[in-house]
Amino acid sequence: MAKIDARLDELGLTLPAAPAPAANYVPFVRSGNLLYVSGQISNGPDGLILGRLGATMNVEEGAVAARFCGLALIAQAKAALGDLDRVKRVVKLTGFVNCTPDFTDQPKVVNGCSDLMVEVFGDAGRHARAAVGAPSLPLGVGVEIEAIFEVE
Repeated sequence: MAKIDARLDELGLTLPAAPAPAANYVPFVRSGNLLYVSGQISNGPDGLILGRLGATMNVEEGAVAARFCGLALIAQAKAALGDLDRVKRVVKLTGFVNCTPDFTDQPKVVNGCSDLMVEVFGDAGRHARAAVGAPSLPLGVGVEIEAIFEVE
């Protein structure tokens, strides 16, 4: 078994099916040794994770939503590469948080995804990042995150 697949098993994590694009774009693009993964929205086992931080969701719920975005990002990387051991590094995450104008804990929300990347990829999961507030996100989800991976 591949090292990262074994790590996912050890953590008790199951990757979702890599979501199909919802519009006129592709789920990932590889350019040289970089894999760009399109934004993945918060979607859990019971469906879309909807809400607005600072109104209908708290930071902990937002972090869980971000973690599910991370699982979808990893699923897309696996679909693109076939083998997650080909991921050399998580280079950057950009997280968008559906929130009220006065909500300022976007970094704590996006930590749900950042922490997952480190759990799964170890030191190679440490990355640059942006965590941005947004007045709304597609379909009313709480979080959307995109990623750049360095790959072999």
